[in-house]
Amino acid sequence: MKQENAVRRIGVMTSGGDAPGMNAAVRAVVRAAIFRGIEVVGIRRGYNGLINGDIVRLDEKSVAHVINRGGTILYTARSEEFMTEAGQQKAVATCKMLGLDGIVVIGGDGTFRGALALSKHGISVVGIPATIDNDIACSNYCIGFDTAANTAIECIDKLRDTMQSHERCSVVEVMGRHAGHLALYVGLAVGATAVLVPESKVSFDEDIIEKIRNARLNGFTHYMIVVAEGAASAMDVAKKIKDEICIEPRVTVLGHIQRGGTPTGRDRVTATRMGYRAVDILASGGTNRVVCLRNSVMTDIDIDEGLAEHKGIDTEEMTVLEAMTGV
Repeated sequence: MKQENAVRRIGVMTSGGDAPGMNAAVRAVVRAAIFRGIEVVGIRRGYNGLINGDIVRLDEKSVAHVINRGGTILYTARSEEFMTEAGQQKAVATCKMLGLDGIVVIGGDGTFRGALALSKHGISVVGIPATIDNDIACSNYCIGFDTAANTAIECIDKLRDTMQSHERCSVVEVMGRHAGHLALYVGLAVGATAVLVPESKVSFDEDIIEKIRNARLNGFTHYMIVVAEGAASAMDVAKKIKDEICIEPRVTVLGHIQRGGTPTGRDRVTATRMGYRAVDILASGGTNRVVCLRNSVMTDIDIDEGLAEHKGIDTEEMTVLEAMTGV
C-alpha cells in the first residue's frame, strides 16, 4: 500500500512487556526521522496513550544518552480498552487529530496484533520486534533477548558458585510462558544438568531424575536445573526432586530482573538498525509491515503474514542439549 502524500509526522510507541534495547529503537526512529525531515511524536504508555492522547514531542535532545538505558522512556502498558472497537476508534481519532502519517510500534505479538487493527482502520503502521522471549516467528532475533540471556547467565553463574560449595541442587526459573528459547539458550550457556521448555513434553524421571543420577555417577555433587516458567513451576520441580531422590534443592525465580539492565551491544545495534528500517518503510509509503532480521539481513513482511508464522524451538540446540546435559 502506498501513500499519496509525503510523510511529515509519525508517532512511536512501546507496548507490552519491556525489553532492553527499546530505548535504542526509539532513539533510532527519532534520529532517522529527523534525518529525513520528519517530525516525531512519542506516544506514552502504549495503546492506552494512543487512546488518551498521552503524547510528547521527541527531538535529538529527547533521545540523547538513552541508547544505554534499559526499560522504555515512553513507558509501556497493556490496554484492554484498545481490544474493543470503541477503543480502536478513539486511537484512530487521536492519530487523525495529531496528523500522524504513520506509527512505529515496538513490542511483541500482542503489540503487533494491535498494529494490525490500526492498519485495518487506515493507519500506516510498522512493527519492530522487541521481546526477551525471542518468539516473533518472522524474525530470527528480537530486541532484548541477548541482554536477558546474559542477565540470567550471570545470575546462574553466581548461584553455581554457592551450589558447588555446598554440593547442592539448584532449580532456576527463567521467563518464557509460551516459548522456551531463553531457557534453552541459557541452559546451554551455563552447562545445566537439565532444561525444561514448554515446547517439549516433560518426562520427569527421564528429563530430570535420570540426568541428576547420571551426573552423580559421573562424580558431580552439584546440579543446575533451568526451567522455563511455562514448562513447570520451579517450586514443584524442586519438591518432586526431593520426593524422588531425597535431595533438597534451592529454588531461584529470576523474574523481572531479566527484563532490566543495560542492553548489550547486540541489542543496541539490532535496535538501531530496526528503527532506521522502520522509518525508511513509512517514508517510502509502506504500511502494515514488521521489520525482520533474517540470516543477518534486515527486511520486512506484512504483519498478518508474520503473525501467522510459528517459531518452534531450535532442534539443533535441543540435540546439542541432549548430549551436554546429565553427564
